[in-house]
Amino acid sequence: MAARGGFSNKFGFIMAAAGSAVGLGNIWKFPFEVVDGGGAAFVIIYLLCCFLLCFPVMIAEVAIGRKTNLNAVESFKKLGFPRWSFIGLMGIISGVLILSFYNVVAGWTIGFTFQMIQGNFEIGQQFGHFIADWKTIMIYSTVFMIATAYIVAQGVSGGIEKASKILMPTLLVIIIGLTLYSFTQEGAMNGVEYYLIPDFSKVTIQTIYGALGQAFFSLSLGMGALITYGSYVGKKDNLISSAVYITLADVSIATLAGLMMFAFLFSQNLPYDEGGAGLIYTVLPGAFASMGSTLGPILGTLFFLLLSFAALTSTVSLLEVPVAYLVDTFGLRRKRAVWLTAGGIYLLGIPSLLGNGAVPELTEFITYVGANKAASFMDFVEGIASNTMLPIGGFLICIFTTYVWNTKNLVEEVKNGNPEFANSWIASYVTFALKYLCPIILGVISIVTILDKFLGIDIV
Repeated sequence: MAARGGFSNKFGFIMAAAGSAVGLGNIWKFPFEVVDGGGAAFVIIYLLCCFLLCFPVMIAEVAIGRKTNLNAVESFKKLGFPRWSFIGLMGIISGVLILSFYNVVAGWTIGFTFQMIQGNFEIGQQFGHFIADWKTIMIYSTVFMIATAYIVAQGVSGGIEKASKILMPTLLVIIIGLTLYSFTQEGAMNGVEYYLIPDFSKVTIQTIYGALGQAFFSLSLGMGALITYGSYVGKKDNLISSAVYITLADVSIATLAGLMMFAFLFSQNLPYDEGGAGLIYTVLPGAFASMGSTLGPILGTLFFLLLSFAALTSTVSLLEVPVAYLVDTFGLRRKRAVWLTAGGIYLLGIPSLLGNGAVPELTEFITYVGANKAASFMDFVEGIASNTMLPIGGFLICIFTTYVWNTKNLVEEVKNGNPEFANSWIASYVTFALKYLCPIILGVISIVTILDKFLGIDIV
């Protein structure tokens, strides 16, 4: 079997796992989810999902990985429950699907970085034409996938950990700087008010499952990433404190990104409620244009560079999941596994690349029952993998951990590096949440999501 490697220390694991959690989901996806969810009410529900539902699932995933020192599929076999390995396989499939379209969006981001360097702020008004230019986007996406594969090919410590230790602090400095600057703009506080003062009358079932899906997407749960990363963690590391830091990093970046976005949007009187998935690409260039010919390109470049860094920390973890599977299960050398997997996922993403205006059949790929308009191939894959498969994966992890592996075994594993855990209130909550709270809520939300989103059946 090929050598697996591991994280050099706890800080390396936290940076890598936080990098996996902090990505395009926090900066690209989060703001338009906030708009669709009605503003601050969505933010509050998202935070509750992260800490009350996602945190226990994160503990379970990392513990399973560390206990077995294997990938998301083989972990269940080593624990003695091979029939449950389908959970890990489903996680790998969902991660592969997410990376296939995620890489395309990352290509948009690189393209916009170069546009901002040139001071081409009109690109926001031409967003539809920009993403329909599949040849140009393909070049950017190819560059991004190569960069991702190169980092993963260097190994866990020399590649993933090393890159995360550089990218994560850089990302944090840039987003704090941009957020502070956005607060200096006239009218910015109106955006902050929209973002932080909730109107719960706008909450619907779509708001709740959107917030849950966003939480699972941004925290990399249900896709095998944290089982895989957990398999590289030392027995002496405190999993509880690590999970706390990872969750705090994720929600902090998402919260800061939202503050920055809505401060900019409201200060420039930009149409924040019309952007959809392309919100940051369609409206923010206008904000940067108003800042002058010197400051505008600088801040615009910094923002989209930030977005590129955030994307890279996540694509690295997404690629590592199937790579670890190939290395552990089939004994492939890491570099061969990396380039084979990256190439396959890149090809899988071509329909998403073409489904943004280049090919009509992929742009209007499917019309769900009761929907007003057709969804693109990219939207279809995102809906299947992110909003559906991830919560279902989380539900199954809860069932497995509680009723198959047993929470006593979970507690015993978490005690390594944290001897006081067994008698703590956190242990009581984690076991309660995994046994009752999480599976009930995740199960109900998963069923409602499938019925509502794909079948047009509104049962709420």
